[in-house]
Amino acid sequence: MMRRLPPAEATGLRTGARHALAQVYRTSDLVVLGLGVMIGAGIFSIAGQMAATKAGPGVILSFMIAGIACLLACLCYAELSSTMPTSGSAYTFTYVIFGEIWAWIIGWALILELQLAAAVVSRAWAQITVGAIGNFGVRVPRPEVVENVLVLVILVLLTGVVAAGARIGLRALWVMVTAKLLAIGAVIVVGATYVDVANFGDFHAEPQPVTTPTATVLDLFVGQGQTFGWSGVFAAAPVIAFAYIGFDIVATAAEETVNPRTVVPKGMIRSLVVATVIYIAVAAVMVGMVPYTSISVEAPLASAFQAVGAGWMTHVIDVGAVLGLTTVILVLLVGQTRVLFSMARDGLIPRRLAVISRAYHTPSRVTLVIGAVAIVLAEFVPVLTMQELVVMGTLFAFMFVAAGVIVMRRRMPELERGFRVPLSPLLPILSLVATFWLMVNLQVHTWAWFALWMAFGVLVYLGYGRHRSLLADPGRAAAATPGRGRHRR
Repeated sequence: MMRRLPPAEATGLRTGARHALAQVYRTSDLVVLGLGVMIGAGIFSIAGQMAATKAGPGVILSFMIAGIACLLACLCYAELSSTMPTSGSAYTFTYVIFGEIWAWIIGWALILELQLAAAVVSRAWAQITVGAIGNFGVRVPRPEVVENVLVLVILVLLTGVVAAGARIGLRALWVMVTAKLLAIGAVIVVGATYVDVANFGDFHAEPQPVTTPTATVLDLFVGQGQTFGWSGVFAAAPVIAFAYIGFDIVATAAEETVNPRTVVPKGMIRSLVVATVIYIAVAAVMVGMVPYTSISVEAPLASAFQAVGAGWMTHVIDVGAVLGLTTVILVLLVGQTRVLFSMARDGLIPRRLAVISRAYHTPSRVTLVIGAVAIVLAEFVPVLTMQELVVMGTLFAFMFVAAGVIVMRRRMPELERGFRVPLSPLLPILSLVATFWLMVNLQVHTWAWFALWMAFGVLVYLGYGRHRSLLADPGRAAAATPGRGRHRR
């Protein structure tokens, strides 16, 4: 179970499927991919919600702190991606550095993150779309039924786009991200004309005790904190950090990227920096337009524009929110497809899922499976109550990636790296600390459900993956080399 994947095989042709994916991405494409998943409907709400309930005008500092914490993890991903440009991302990194059992655990966490996220965002997309239709004056009969239909439609449509090929998905992504950024740009520019500097007031509002009981792991050890003031600024940062999560999915496009050793780190870091700047700009406009004490938690930005007499901007926000979540679903499906594709060709899940379509040159079989599971989850499971599980799976992978940079520097210093984390091991250690801080701000029941999911995953590995792994049988691994078997395109 501790057998490790040799570095040369991580991006080699061991299974006949390595590098069978067409190389279509360049730096600008990866930036768009990152912005497609990091900037969703939350950009129009999270700043106002955190300003009203936790940080006041200091929410701008919260965005900066969260951005720095995510940048530390992003730098670690950039080094490992530049060393092992593979579609498996954190799963493959862990396979090479720590061994098969740990790779399975990370892969299982990524399945939770990406599969559940696709269902959660699809359900949220349907709700926001119904609301947007109503805001345009169209009466929606039986909105619950309409939402269910919309969930099915969006997942079928985007699963088809992903299965049809990376180039088609990339073109669609460029169009939608461009339109989304234009909507956000309009919010920033128009909102800036209504900013009243007096609304920033005391940048660090008077601290107040928490009135709503919480049940995070941190609360168990230090007790409930305060809202507003510096306590509120730091309390809002973990929630805001979740908005930036998604840059890691860029790493799953490494095999489909031209010159990935240098392009993937650039695309990943640049997309996170751009997203951070955009979030900070929206936060500044939000708290500048109206006093934080009068911000509506339900629809902060829309209500702010209505308060200053620019209610027509509500439609721009609706369009931006719908497009924002559409691109998030699309990129999540792409990321999940690539991770499961990698696990399948390594034999840890059925290798039939690693078949490359002759017509579309994509792992269409696994794509259809992922889309079907997402539909079932979104339609029949109350996924909107499970959002923290998505975050937990992501942060768990972050910790292994940060630790992987430190261990790989010691064990495999000879490997070619297109990017190196500066000040290592200091920055990877800081990334570990920052990630752990984000994790302890999650609720206790989230940790419990995550532990159950991982325990189930270990049982699946022991019953299937451990025996089916290509590394468990050198004969089967040799039979899967290029030129043999159905996995070759």
